[in-house]
Amino acid sequence: MNTATMPDKTRSYVTDAQRWAATTRREPDADGIFYYAVRTTGVFCRPSCGARRALRENVRFFDTAAAAERAGFRACKRCRPNGEGLTREHAALVARACRLIDGADTMPDLAALARAAGMSKFHFHRVFTRQMGMTPKAYTTAQRAQRMRDQLQGSDNITGAIYDAGFGSNGRFYAGSAAALGMTPSTYRAGGVGVRIRFAIGACSLGSILVAATDKGICAILLGDDAAALLRNLEDRFPKAQLIGGDKEFEQLLAQVAGLVEAPAKGLALPLDLRGTAFQHRVWQALRKIRPGTTVSYSDIARRLGLPGSVRAVAGAVAANMLAVAIPCHRVIRRDGSLSGYRWGVSRKRALLEREARMR
Repeated sequence: MNTATMPDKTRSYVTDAQRWAATTRREPDADGIFYYAVRTTGVFCRPSCGARRALRENVRFFDTAAAAERAGFRACKRCRPNGEGLTREHAALVARACRLIDGADTMPDLAALARAAGMSKFHFHRVFTRQMGMTPKAYTTAQRAQRMRDQLQGSDNITGAIYDAGFGSNGRFYAGSAAALGMTPSTYRAGGVGVRIRFAIGACSLGSILVAATDKGICAILLGDDAAALLRNLEDRFPKAQLIGGDKEFEQLLAQVAGLVEAPAKGLALPLDLRGTAFQHRVWQALRKIRPGTTVSYSDIARRLGLPGSVRAVAGAVAANMLAVAIPCHRVIRRDGSLSGYRWGVSRKRALLEREARMR
C-alpha cells in the first residue's frame, strides 16, 4: 500500500496495531476509515463505538462496512456503522452547519462548525465534504461570494459591501475576489465591463449550440432553435462584457462540447466557470453525481442535500443551470417519472436521456 499520497489522518490507521490503538481510545477521527468486528459476538462497529471493549484476539479489522458484512458480521445497533439512521443524522448535522454559515454575520471557521456539530474538526470536515460534494471552506467561500454579488448590486460603496458580505478586511477579500466573482468587484458591479468572454455558435443534432468561456473555464453551454436568441441570452447575462467571436482554436472547443451532446454519458473533462449561489453550487454538484443513463427526482436531490423540504428551491437551482449537458440537469424528472420542464426544451431532454440509455 502506498501511504505517501494518503491524508495524514488516514496514514495513522494503516496497520492493525494503529487501528487497535484507535479502537481502544474510541477515536472519532477513525470513523469511516476502518471498522472492527468481534468474532465472539458476530458484530462489527465503528472505532468510536461506546460498546464494551472486546479482547484483542477476538477483533478483526476491515476497510469498509461492506467487507465486514461479506465476512458474515452484523452491523452494531448502537453505532450503526452502515445504517441509514447515521446517514440521516449526518445530513441533518450538515444542514444545520449550512444554516449556521448562511445566517452568520461573520463566517464561522472549521473549529466553530465542528464544535456546533459535536465532532472533531477532521471528522466534521470529512462528513461535510461527503454530504455536500464540497469542503466547508468551499461552501463558505461560495456563500460569501453570493453575499458579495447581492451587496455590490445594491450598493455604491464597495468597501461597505465587502464588510457586509462577511470579509474581515479589504485585503482578505481582494486576495480572492477573482475566484469569488470571476472578476474584480467594480467590474462585476458594472455588469462585467472589460471582461473578455470568448464564444462560438454552431449546429448539433439538437439544433443550435453556443459555447462561451472566460479565462477560468466554460461559463455557458446553451441550446436552442435560434442562434441569435442564444447570443442575446449571453449578452443579457453580461451586458457590458467584451464578447469575442471564437477563432479556429475555440471552434475546436465548440466541436468537443457538441460531441458531448451526441454522447452525453461520456462527460466533459474541461474546466467550468460556475457562477451561482452557494445553494445552487450544492445542487449542481449533486447533479454531476447522477450516473449517466439514470434519473432522479427533485425530491431525491433535496433528500441527498439533507433538506427534504427544499424541493422548490432545488427545482429553481436546476432551472438556473447555464451549462447544458455538462451539468446534467436533464437527468432530473418528476416523482411520477414524467419529464418536467427543461430550459432548452423537453424534446431535447428526452433525446439526451434516450442517447444515454442506448450507450448504457
